[in-house]
Amino acid sequence: MEQKFPLPPFTLETALEKVQLAENAWNTKDPEKVCLAYTVDTEWRNRTEFINGREEVKAFLKLKWERELEYRLKKELWGFRENRMAVRFEYEWHNYDGQWYRSYGNELWEFDVSGLMRKRFASINDLKISFHERTLIQ
Repeated sequence: MEQKFPLPPFTLETALEKVQLAENAWNTKDPEKVCLAYTVDTEWRNRTEFINGREEVKAFLKLKWERELEYRLKKELWGFRENRMAVRFEYEWHNYDGQWYRSYGNELWEFDVSGLMRKRFASINDLKISFHERTLIQ
């Protein structure tokens, strides 16, 4: 059986660890690695996109990081209960034209007993910033 530690039910310590592990994984920008944190039948809402299954997640992330250059993410735990978490995040990136953005959002996560994320619902807003307004990318 596939497992991704720490496992639910979460304590404050293990919830914080799970969020940090997710942040670290996403900052690798490696779709092959990142998608392994999700169940094979995971359900996502990302902005206006609905993504179903690990393979769709992998394809989505590949395209995301091809468009969002020099991506850098920071996550913060906002709350947790048993196998669910609320997380706020921000990330910075630029497009091929050199326009920088800071993207802000909230995610709701639900994990299965093996610690794999089976649901991820993300609401995200983008703010155009200048090169000098970056705070996450140095």
